[in-house]
Amino acid sequence: MHPLAERISNKDERALARAISLVENDAEEKLELLKDIHPMTGRAQYIGLTGSPGAGKSSLVNRLITYLRKQKLTVGVVAVDPTSPFSGGALLGDRVRMAEHFTDAGVFIRSMGTRGSLGGLSRTTKETVRLMDAFGFDVILIETVGVGQSELDIMKIADSIAVVLNPGSGDVVQVFKAGIMEIADLFIVNKADLPGVPKLLAELESMLDIVKHDAPWRPPIVQTVSVRNEGLEEVWQRLTDHFEYSKRSGEREARRKTFLEREVIEVVHAEMMKKLVDREQASDKGWIEDVTSGAVDPYSAAVQLLDHYVGEMMKKK
Repeated sequence: MHPLAERISNKDERALARAISLVENDAEEKLELLKDIHPMTGRAQYIGLTGSPGAGKSSLVNRLITYLRKQKLTVGVVAVDPTSPFSGGALLGDRVRMAEHFTDAGVFIRSMGTRGSLGGLSRTTKETVRLMDAFGFDVILIETVGVGQSELDIMKIADSIAVVLNPGSGDVVQVFKAGIMEIADLFIVNKADLPGVPKLLAELESMLDIVKHDAPWRPPIVQTVSVRNEGLEEVWQRLTDHFEYSKRSGEREARRKTFLEREVIEVVHAEMMKKLVDREQASDKGWIEDVTSGAVDPYSAAVQLLDHYVGEMMKKK
């Protein structure tokens, strides 16, 4: 067993932090580590929170952590922030918002930048969640970037998905167009003390009548005022209800089967790309001149590269 995997099984928090860094940095031993921790996963409840910027996701997560700790549950948090396309850095503002939990041994918070990944999540988010699951957290909260249409990656990992809205988020129809509304298992109307809540609730119910009228699970709507800790008990109750429903109906098992299938393909894709890039960096890259001069189009060059790579792999066998 990988040394870090063994330490994680013994609930060594430093080992968990090092393992996540190892995964984020795409170290050579990453796959060996993930292989060793896989049998320890599958026990935690994965909850995704998404929604437009300014909806209050981070504040809600912060108060939800406090509520869950009062229920004697341990909590892992993955908070993803957008990476600047110019500097390559990320603000990681959740470290400031959730500072009150840093000394709590029952809470582990990891902020990470998207590092150019689309989909509202970092490419290594799934692997980080697996490591937290192996560590033994009861609940893992995954907060997405909050950028609209590209939030759909949360579907690929969470058992339950909560979409956070507020009365200032605009026309619900436009939010539905973004696609994130259709993946919701729960709607949370945050900042429910602001004007415009009745209109927002009516629009939500109307859209649900259209989109979810024959669905086996109709996403409930919960109102919260996170800064006053209002509505958190109902949020957790509704998430628990959905979790129990998903286990009873077989939806959780079906989702996880799909997640694992996608994960295998993603790992194959990432490893092939890494090996192909390493191979090309060591070559003379003569195809660049051919593409630049117009002698070969980019698509033919790409197929040629792939054919050469696959051919080399077959020869090694």
